[in-house]
Amino acid sequence: MNIFVTTFESVIVLLGIGFLGFWVIRKKLIPGNIIGLLSPLALDIALPSFIFVNIIQNFNPKEASDWWTLPLWWLLFVVIAGCLTLLSMFISKKDIRSEFGASLFFQNGIFFPLAIIAGMFGDDSDYLVYLFLFTLFYPAFFFSTHQLFYGKKKLKLSWKKIFHPVLFATLLAISVRLGNLQGYIPDFFISILTLLGGMTIPIIMIILGGNIYVDFQKKGKIFTHEIIKFVLLKNIIYPLVFLLIIILIRPPYPIALILLLQSAVPPVTAVPLLTERAGGNRLIVNQFIVASFIMSLLTIPVMVFFFSTFFAAP
Repeated sequence: MNIFVTTFESVIVLLGIGFLGFWVIRKKLIPGNIIGLLSPLALDIALPSFIFVNIIQNFNPKEASDWWTLPLWWLLFVVIAGCLTLLSMFISKKDIRSEFGASLFFQNGIFFPLAIIAGMFGDDSDYLVYLFLFTLFYPAFFFSTHQLFYGKKKLKLSWKKIFHPVLFATLLAISVRLGNLQGYIPDFFISILTLLGGMTIPIIMIILGGNIYVDFQKKGKIFTHEIIKFVLLKNIIYPLVFLLIIILIRPPYPIALILLLQSAVPPVTAVPLLTERAGGNRLIVNQFIVASFIMSLLTIPVMVFFFSTFFAAP
């Protein structure tokens, strides 16, 4: 039961920070338009700093000789999740099918697993390195393919999105470790990046909470039945399907845990903004995210508990 409590605490910390962002904007302690200005700070500076430091300090290529397979495991996850999404979209209403599918397919693959793994194994766990290598190409994939759900068949590749600071920081840190050059990095530089990286999760969750408040000021229809279907699929059926798959194929423990978490977490927080840019219904996507986030307080700990009955931590 300890693993249930630990996971529950990790998720409630995330939701608590998100509520803080909601409250701060509601009370007008900061203007609502500043939320958009915080995103580059979180995604382009804080997160790459956190990843770079974690890999430099915790990645040992000799001990983790299978590290190069992690992007391949991610590719397998994408294929399976894509098939599940295509099948699931047919149960949604036709006029919001694109929003339904995009919210199902694009998971919060970094921040939720990061907080949960850190809560279970500590901030310096080498499992975090596995997570970063697993999601190495996810940001570029997300920003390059999201428009496909909205009928835009021609991919508009943005090199800025593909060569994102997260990808650059990950590849640079891996190269430093493979070359055994980490000893040449000044301690003060690592300390600076450590402090910057510590802002990652608080800022991104405050942004989420603030965006939810801003969007909920706009009156719109509540898609109750669609929300129920979405939560059942995203929070319960998806992780159960992946749990069955990993029980059958029996990957190493870190990979199995990451696969389970990737399937169980809510949608990525950037989906509403990109949905709006693609001409979709941002409000329904926000409803999906809020419902999934709230339900994840229970469903993620339950799924991790089920996982622990089949996979014992080394």
